Amino acid sequence: MSTLTRPPEVAGDSPARRTSPRRAGRRGAYKGLLFMVPFLAGFVLTYVVPIGYAFSQSLQEKKSSGIGFGPTKVVFAGFANFASILADGSFWVGMLRTLLFGAVQITVMLGISLLLALLLDGVAARAVRFFRAGLLIPYVIPGVVSTLIWLFLYSPTASPIIDIGDKVGLNVTFFGGINTYLSLGNLLTWQGIGFNMILISASLQALPRELFEAARLDGAKEWRIAWSIKVPNITGILILTGMFSLIGRLQLFTEPLFLRYVAPQSISTNFTPMLEIFDRAFKTGDYQYAAAESLVLAAVTGVLAFVFYRVTNRKVS
Repeated sequence: MSTLTRPPEVAGDSPARRTSPRRAGRRGAYKGLLFMVPFLAGFVLTYVVPIGYAFSQSLQEKKSSGIGFGPTKVVFAGFANFASILADGSFWVGMLRTLLFGAVQITVMLGISLLLALLLDGVAARAVRFFRAGLLIPYVIPGVVSTLIWLFLYSPTASPIIDIGDKVGLNVTFFGGINTYLSLGNLLTWQGIGFNMILISASLQALPRELFEAARLDGAKEWRIAWSIKVPNITGILILTGMFSLIGRLQLFTEPLFLRYVAPQSISTNFTPMLEIFDRAFKTGDYQYAAAESLVLAAVTGVLAFVFYRVTNRKVS
């Protein structure tokens, strides 16, 4: 009668040293968390802490002692600043002005970017790289520098465009009425065309070429292929670029701030919500109210971006 014998333990494979799958998973999670620590630290320091500080400031307000001639002190006010913002007409007028301006400017910018991407999609690869680099230069240039370039071109006293117009008998003006929006829109479109074109062009390059070849065999022209095949298959990136552009327009600040130096009558301190916040904080000195306006702007931007994304995705699907 034979007896079953247990094989000897392999060296280093004792039960005490064995690692269960659950323990191994925990160790992997801990190691992954260590890799996330730098990002989490940066996120907390640059986003969470400033937002928390802004919220604490928004719950306070400055009050003068006595009958208004004494020293001011900061006191707790609860949500009084937010209630005042709801009734602040200049803030909401600036918000509406920015949204209407952005609706037109973003449409024009993305339309030009789409047209350029479709044109480059049919060009040789070597030429595409050259044109992409050239169109991306305005985006690579810092916003302040590009604004200063156009500020010189728009200046009533130094613009070469105005000088040429005077020589041929044309009265060229860049500010006042609709010209203010055209000048600002031209600057923003010049800055954003290249970046959006690169994103759209990358989506076009990812489309299967077999679709285009089959359409050509059926007798479809290039414009028909672009309108019926290419554009419907890149609606996702068009929605994404549109949403990013909408967020950027609601945060519009640098360009109108610099243009205001040459056209203070056309670009007021409440031309955009960010200009209103800047003026309130650093010129008036009401940091508490400015902090509340910043939080309201962030909330409105988030809600509008979410609604835009959901509505456009629903139409696409």
